[in-house]
Amino acid sequence: MEMKTNGWQPKIVAFFCNWCTYTAADLAGVSRMKYAPNIRIIRLMCSGRLDPQFVMAAFARGADGVLIGGCHPGDCHYVEGNYKTLRRMTLLKRMLADLGIEEDRCRLEWISASEGDKVKWVVNDMTEKLRALGPLDLPGKHKEWDAEMEALEKEVQTQQEGEPSHVH
Repeated sequence: MEMKTNGWQPKIVAFFCNWCTYTAADLAGVSRMKYAPNIRIIRLMCSGRLDPQFVMAAFARGADGVLIGGCHPGDCHYVEGNYKTLRRMTLLKRMLADLGIEEDRCRLEWISASEGDKVKWVVNDMTEKLRALGPLDLPGKHKEWDAEMEALEKEVQTQQEGEPSHVH
């Protein structure tokens, strides 16, 4: 796959459940499985503790993708935390789509503690999909949007200055 920007590498922020996905990532490392170094892992006690604001903050601070990993349904150490995550993800995906953020940039995976190979596969797969999409650069887009708003504001002010005053 061809990268859209010369030398650019995607940045992935991962929120992993302590009991399953984080342990699987540790297993992948101990087993010397090679996967893309584009990921930065944040350990949560449960995927159900992931507030959608954390995902939005990751994108706002320059992440090109967000990976969420939790226990398989029915195996949550906190009984139903992963079901809460699934409900939140459904709403979060809609919101991200409304913001113009491609679906492949935010991913939820159920990965048990024994699935180090799945961590490797998911990280590599997501990295390749993000390379194909190119940089999200939400901070840069904010600057563009701010410049557009300033230009619009100046245009409105210029139009208002040119209108005759109404005397009541």
